Order: sequence, then C-alpha cells, then structure tokens
Amino acid sequence: MKEAHRVVAIDGPAASGKSSVARELARRLGFLYVNSGAMYRAITWDVLQHGVDPDDGARIARTAESARITCGLENNESRILINGVDPTDHLRDTSVNEGVSRVSCVPRVREILGAKMRSYAHQHDLVIEGRDIGSVVFPGSPYKFYIDASLEVRLQRRVAQGQRDEIAARDRVDSSRRASPLVIAEDAHVIDSSNLTIEDVVGEIIGQLKMKGLTI
Repeated sequence: MKEAHRVVAIDGPAASGKSSVARELARRLGFLYVNSGAMYRAITWDVLQHGVDPDDGARIARTAESARITCGLENNESRILINGVDPTDHLRDTSVNEGVSRVSCVPRVREILGAKMRSYAHQHDLVIEGRDIGSVVFPGSPYKFYIDASLEVRLQRRVAQGQRDEIAARDRVDSSRRASPLVIAEDAHVIDSSNLTIEDVVGEIIGQLKMKGLTI
C-alpha cells in the first residue's frame, strides 16, 4: 500500500530510546511525531477505568470498540483523547505499566489503533515509533529503523526515568504475542543505542535517510 505522505517507522523494545530519538528526529525533519505507545497506554488506562481485567481479551475488545477515540495534534505531536478525556497524566501509572503489554496483545485493539495511526499519514509526513510500525502498520514505508539496546542499559534507563517496568517480561510478551509481535522488519536498518547518545542515533538515521533519497 502506498502511503499518502512520507513515513519514517521506528521500532524497538521498551527503553531502547526510540521515543526520544523519534521525537527529536521529527523535530529535525519537520514531520509530525506519533507515539504509538502512548495510544496503547491510553486504551489500557480506559480499560482499567472500566474495571476490565487486562487478561480478558473479549471485554477489552468490546471496550476499545465502544470508546470514542479522538486523535489530534498538539505542538506537532500526536495526542489521543478517550471519550473526550485526556489521559496523558496517567499514561505512566503503575497499573498502566503493568497492564499495557497484555492489553496490546488483543488483536482488535491493534486493528483499531493501527487504523488511527494510518489516518495521520493522510495529512502529514510522520515519524512514528512503536513495536510493529515497520512490519505491520506501515510495511510499505522505505524508511524503517529498529533501535535496540542491551537489557542492562534499558533497565538503567527506566530507573533513571523513575519507572519500574518489568522490561524482560515485556520483551517476552511483546515478542511472543500472536497479534503483530515485536520483530525486526526485513528491510529495517538496525541501530544499537547502548553506547550512543540521542544525537548520535538521530544523526545515523538522518544519514541513512539521505542515502535512501529522502530530502532533508
């Protein structure tokens, strides 16, 4: 499928640095930044607000289908509202951290949010990050990157952020789920960010984009 606008897809596991890199890259390119993780966290928050068990896939699907999901923009970044409520302040709540991988496993949730992500590309050039962006959401994009880092480094980053995600457990869930698992797209350029700064990674991506013919 040919996208209406240019899409830079950035995938990688939790705490690999992809969000910081994607945000800075979008700023440098003048593209819209879309954080797919925030969208899944918003749905998870809504599911929990409705008292739904994060392991109850059927009820999660129904909750997601009935939710009024509004995808807007703020400061050239994606912003999601659920039933008119902005859940931004709760996206890193402990309960959301603990439930997001399980909620994200539900195929219907991924279908709904995947469609929302694609809708952004109808009007904007995008830098979008997540776990299945290059492999599932925008497989037609020629600009695919996979950012990784060692487990030790990723754990240190989470602690520095004041968060306590179970990184290894999330890796297992994200990589083994049936619906859109975390994989490296065949044509993705892989970057190990363990010993690199955000600027280092952004610089490498921009270099690759220039080689692929993207006008910077």
